Amino acid sequence: MTSETAAAVDALWGDLSGDPAALSRLELTGAEPVLPSSFKVGLAAQATLGAATLAASELLRLRSGRTAAVSLSMRHAVAEFRSERYLTVDGGPAPDLWDKTSGAYRCGDGRWVRLHTNFPHHRSGMLQLLGCDYSREAVADALKSWEGEAFEAAAIERGLCMGLMRSFEEWDAHPQAEALSRLPLVQVERIGEAPPEPLPAGERPLEGLRVLDLTRVIAGPVAGRCLAAHGAEVMRVAGEHLPFMPPLVIDSGRGKRSCFLDLREAEGIATLMGLLDEADIFVQAYRPGALAGRGLTPQALAERRPGLIYASLSAYGESGPWEGRRGFDSLVQTASGFNQAEAEAAGQSEPKALPCQVLDHGTGYLLALGIMVALARRAEEGGSWSVKVSLARTGHWLRSLGRQSALDCPDLPRDQLTDLLEESDSPFGRISAVSHAGQIEGAPPLWQLPPVPLGSHPARWRSC
Repeated sequence: MTSETAAAVDALWGDLSGDPAALSRLELTGAEPVLPSSFKVGLAAQATLGAATLAASELLRLRSGRTAAVSLSMRHAVAEFRSERYLTVDGGPAPDLWDKTSGAYRCGDGRWVRLHTNFPHHRSGMLQLLGCDYSREAVADALKSWEGEAFEAAAIERGLCMGLMRSFEEWDAHPQAEALSRLPLVQVERIGEAPPEPLPAGERPLEGLRVLDLTRVIAGPVAGRCLAAHGAEVMRVAGEHLPFMPPLVIDSGRGKRSCFLDLREAEGIATLMGLLDEADIFVQAYRPGALAGRGLTPQALAERRPGLIYASLSAYGESGPWEGRRGFDSLVQTASGFNQAEAEAAGQSEPKALPCQVLDHGTGYLLALGIMVALARRAEEGGSWSVKVSLARTGHWLRSLGRQSALDCPDLPRDQLTDLLEESDSPFGRISAVSHAGQIEGAPPLWQLPPVPLGSHPARWRSC
């Protein structure tokens, strides 16, 4: 592997007290640049996926005593970081992810903002705040009467999803950035006592383990998809009343079953608790504190199910003035300086996004990494465990990898990645999508189930 990649993986592994001997089994090929960016997104993809795959191989060793070689190419890792872009259904493109009013706009004072209006309630709230019709032109015209900071304050007060474009200097001086700087990239903490739980019998790293996946959009579902690729039984729990993005349901739903539960109702909570009693891992991406009012805190669930791994994902972290703020990858990129830095590198004034949702995908694989590290600790020393990650903290880590001059690097079109694609039949039609990049000798990753529409299954485990 390259010295840069080796250093990044070694640091991730060392921060989580991984066995240094495991690193000798990891073979990483390829080098930057892979995508047109001034940031090392290829390195980020390979390092996070590589560390997660190494953690899966360690679970295989604990389960069977067998050590296995791990391999991963940077090209394949980057393709998986853009998996939603390469998805096709019945030979045609998947439905568009983006609403027509999502995107970057200039306010009257010259400041740029980025709106995320993909969900109907966020879109209607934004149009109501702006007092305009549902068109990109109308939104652009309405924002000319706003100052950027005033609009950000008004939108966030209403719980809407947007980001004011900041420079790295502005972001670094912000109290939220200061709060994030005190947090580890992947936080793994013991939160309760429980006897050791040896891994169940099986040929795959996570076989026999059960995951409740209460996440949406990209980062959380990617973590669940990664666990499913290594053999876990994943139940994606969705609310029938909640909006979703169809292409993401397809792409990140591979290997999962799905049920509907209404967690606003006592019956839904009771059913969830029944699933929890037989689960090993609980993954959630609600805003920090949102589940506490329903009694679904890490401590409460670990008390009910000793030995539980409670994994949490947030946009901006669980401390600091923005701890409860809604966010998505595109907005965190904007608010924390990436869009301006990438634009400056390209010599343009308008915001420039990174060439993939690197904060989402990177955080997803870091979450899977933390979960598998916690599983290993549970097997060896017992305990219930909390795992926490955030998109903004992943952004700080991405910056730490350094910059490069690669904006003229050719992109990776789908027709150059046919060797990395796999096809399967599903209720949505014939799907072609990126295969899982991290390879374990003797235990290759695979998704045993096709993606299904949300709510396709009863709320019970497959073997129950």
